[in-house]
Amino acid sequence: MAGIRLVRGFFTVGAWTMASRVLGFVRDVVIAAALGAGPVAEAFVVAFSLPNMFRRFFAEGAFNMAFVPMFAKRVEAGHGAHEFARDALTGLASIVILFTLAAQVFMPALVLAMASGFLGDERFDLAVLYGRIAFPYILFISLAALLSGVLNATGRFTAAAAAPVLLNVIFIAALSLGAWAGWDMGLTLVWAVPVAGVAQLALLWVAAARAGFRLVPRRPRMTPELKRLAIIAAPAALAGGVVQVNLLIGRQVASFFDGAIAWLNYADRLYQLPLGVVGIAIGVVLLPDLARKLSADDSVGGRHSLSRAGEMALALTVPAAVALLVIPMPLVQVLFERGAFTADDTAATAVAVQIYGLGLPAFVLQKVLQPVYFARENTRTPFYFALVSLVVNAVLAIGLAPVIGYTAAAIGTTFAAWAMVALLWIGSWRMGEVARFDQRFWGRLWRIGLASWAMGGVLWLLTLPLHALLGVPGLDALALVILVVAGIASYFAIGHLIHAFRMSDFRSALRRD
Repeated sequence: MAGIRLVRGFFTVGAWTMASRVLGFVRDVVIAAALGAGPVAEAFVVAFSLPNMFRRFFAEGAFNMAFVPMFAKRVEAGHGAHEFARDALTGLASIVILFTLAAQVFMPALVLAMASGFLGDERFDLAVLYGRIAFPYILFISLAALLSGVLNATGRFTAAAAAPVLLNVIFIAALSLGAWAGWDMGLTLVWAVPVAGVAQLALLWVAAARAGFRLVPRRPRMTPELKRLAIIAAPAALAGGVVQVNLLIGRQVASFFDGAIAWLNYADRLYQLPLGVVGIAIGVVLLPDLARKLSADDSVGGRHSLSRAGEMALALTVPAAVALLVIPMPLVQVLFERGAFTADDTAATAVAVQIYGLGLPAFVLQKVLQPVYFARENTRTPFYFALVSLVVNAVLAIGLAPVIGYTAAAIGTTFAAWAMVALLWIGSWRMGEVARFDQRFWGRLWRIGLASWAMGGVLWLLTLPLHALLGVPGLDALALVILVVAGIASYFAIGHLIHAFRMSDFRSALRRD
């Protein structure tokens, strides 16, 4: 039953994340049509990336990874949880407010750190202006992430998983209103960012209050618990945000090639769909579950949770990775090629999609393996692994850029992800049985790969008769739907036949208590 609850929580988070990602595609389709891959689009991507990158350090990537296990243990013990959460919220808010004020002053330097290739052209001034407007989003989303951790640690996943949907709803509404009113689309987009942050924070604060955690900040004070939290969170700042740091290196390299930041951003959106639905859902559900089991010295239950999470993650992401490798052009063409987004932009984006597809299983496996360390309040080891990963990324991205251009950024990110997974997996063996995948996981792994590549063959064969439809407006969407439906159907049919998974596992997860 514990395994079913774990998977059910994963599906709750995954379903809401899917809704957010689908709305995100709608948002990106409109942005691509309005801005294409031009200077305004690139400036907005960099400006919006700044608060999102730092939120990985202050929120999901560091603070929350340290906060959730400590909070979950207090919930399990039955005392001290509310006071700890309130002090953590106050401390986090104090730090982020000061950081936000400093960022307003040093925004030109932050933009240079993100995209030094902008210096000397119109993109730089636009990115600085947009960055100053968007950056306060980090305060709202960091506090929202802490409230999400409170809800997730108490087994309440719905509100936390639904909150990101608000971001895309507000973006789409702003884009629609801006187009109707004739506003500057760049400014319309960037002002929607802090508005969306306030909305997400309000939703989660109400949900936490209803769950019994009405967190009202008080005068900041450094308690022994917060000192311990800070010690744990410091190295996790890099370990939990390694994907974002690697993307930063990629954007820096891409900024020297016109249009490349936008191409990589649109490719990023495609692989982030399965990564968000599966990887983030696994991380959100697995971390508090592992923390509870380790607190109770339940190594058998911890190993079962880890193995089922890894199994589910790969069962859903390996076929997605194969699809990104086999049909990148139809995906990019149908989703983005309209308005200012040209056929050349489609071709350039599709190449990046394939490269990111090779790294997708690694991005997800990081989400599975990192909680093993964080649940034991061990953030130093992933920190050292992250440093190695960063070196791999920097050497490949910077070293290959003069030879192969913007794709070096995507190659560096992908290889760095696999290096991180290898180190996390090797290091986890020192933790004993709780950190090792069981026999069922290994028995299903090769079957998942076989079913995925068989599905890839089906997709490749179908693109031959459907090719003519992909260039016809209206019919191209139908062709893509046929490809997606055929891919899903063939994968699950083949996977079930060769016992890569059991359909009953998915049905059980979707049923409510």
